[in-house]
Amino acid sequence: MPNSWPKIADIVASVQKGETKAIDLIEKSLTAIKENEEYKAIISTLEDRARERAHEIDHMVASGKNPGKLAGVPFIAKDNFLVFGGKTTAASNILKPFEAPYQATAINKLEAEGAICVAKANLDAFAHGSSTENSDFFTTLNPHDKTRVPGGSSGGSAAAVVLGMAPFALGTDTGGSIRLPASFTGSVGYKPTYGLVSRSGVIAMASSTDVIGPIGSNVDDVALVLDVMAGKDELDSTTIDRQDTYVAGPASFKGKKVGVVKEYFEGLEGDVKRVVDQAIEKLRSAGVEISEISLPSLPLALAVYYIICPAEVSSNLARYDGQRYGYFADKARDLNESYELAREEGFGTEAKRRIMIGAYVLSSGYYDAYYKKAQTVRTKIIKEMDEAFAKFDFLVGPTAPMTAFKIGEKTADPLQMYLTDIMTVAANITGNPAISVPAGKVDGLPVGLQMIADRRHDAELLSAAKGFEEL
Repeated sequence: MPNSWPKIADIVASVQKGETKAIDLIEKSLTAIKENEEYKAIISTLEDRARERAHEIDHMVASGKNPGKLAGVPFIAKDNFLVFGGKTTAASNILKPFEAPYQATAINKLEAEGAICVAKANLDAFAHGSSTENSDFFTTLNPHDKTRVPGGSSGGSAAAVVLGMAPFALGTDTGGSIRLPASFTGSVGYKPTYGLVSRSGVIAMASSTDVIGPIGSNVDDVALVLDVMAGKDELDSTTIDRQDTYVAGPASFKGKKVGVVKEYFEGLEGDVKRVVDQAIEKLRSAGVEISEISLPSLPLALAVYYIICPAEVSSNLARYDGQRYGYFADKARDLNESYELAREEGFGTEAKRRIMIGAYVLSSGYYDAYYKKAQTVRTKIIKEMDEAFAKFDFLVGPTAPMTAFKIGEKTADPLQMYLTDIMTVAANITGNPAISVPAGKVDGLPVGLQMIADRRHDAELLSAAKGFEEL
């Protein structure tokens, strides 16, 4: 599955020298989107604004000005980022007519360095899902097998990169929504430390675990994009100080200690285990000191996530009431019916399910039994993760227990769908950075290796991932 784009640094160098025109890059991206429409990765394109910005970049180059570290590079944003030039829908009918009054901080930072957003990618509506099948519009197809899902919820973003629609795309990761589609499509997906990238202007799902990050075809590209987006933002009080740089060479593995998480190898598909074992042996051969580690509370992470996440979802979705923006129920006879119909007709099945679960676990009489207990176990998982990083530089395991599954295979059983996230949710609960890098294939379908680092050690993690990529 070829991606026809050079590395981002090479694209930028060519644009800055005047050897490549930004407008030609935009036309290449739009052509690739058109030629791959059958995969349904894209909800909308931003052609007019993209061409206008490309001409601005080309004019800057011609005038001898520096257009930035991402000069002329096209990219695709998941459709839960507020972006000028088109609609922002979150793949939900309730936001179908919504146009953003301002842009996400991450988009502004990318544009300030010369990057150009060409399209908005499909996702599970409001990022609720693991396959993009919960999109209210259509299901994205896996680039390696059109009968299978690309993972979710950033499935459109990951598929777009693999199909060569742009050199990189943006996703959000609340429980694995960048890493899982990266694993299923054979791309590189990065989830930063919680708070490293501002979420201002990104539609909230679960505010205590939401992060945004890049998806690309190699570690260098995602590191460069993260380097542009990272840092404090006065519009997001949860943002943290950044490290000096996230663009670095491959790590030397000599003397490094890596813990292989025992619990991540329970319930794996046999061939997935074989590929991940081979990846770990590559690390061992490169000089890494490999040991098995057990995090006893890790099997509880999924249950914790699916209590805390719906609780926060039910709160964040309360603002969509059909009164101020988005879908309006024009057949309603009074105000109460207007609220009821807007939410009944605007929200999909999964959003309604999460609202009901969230409201239930927060309700009087059940708060202590579910939500409070979940937060207690969350603290225990954080403590175990911190103890692990006192002994190891990185933890590794599979990104997902399986390769991409068939479209429709899990839609009738929400629990089976939720279990897809079992390897990824812990890093969201604890706030640690994690990355999925391609480790091999099973029957032509990609398998991802997940690498996790201590909080605020994103630069070290990206360097290690680059080292693995080059083995």
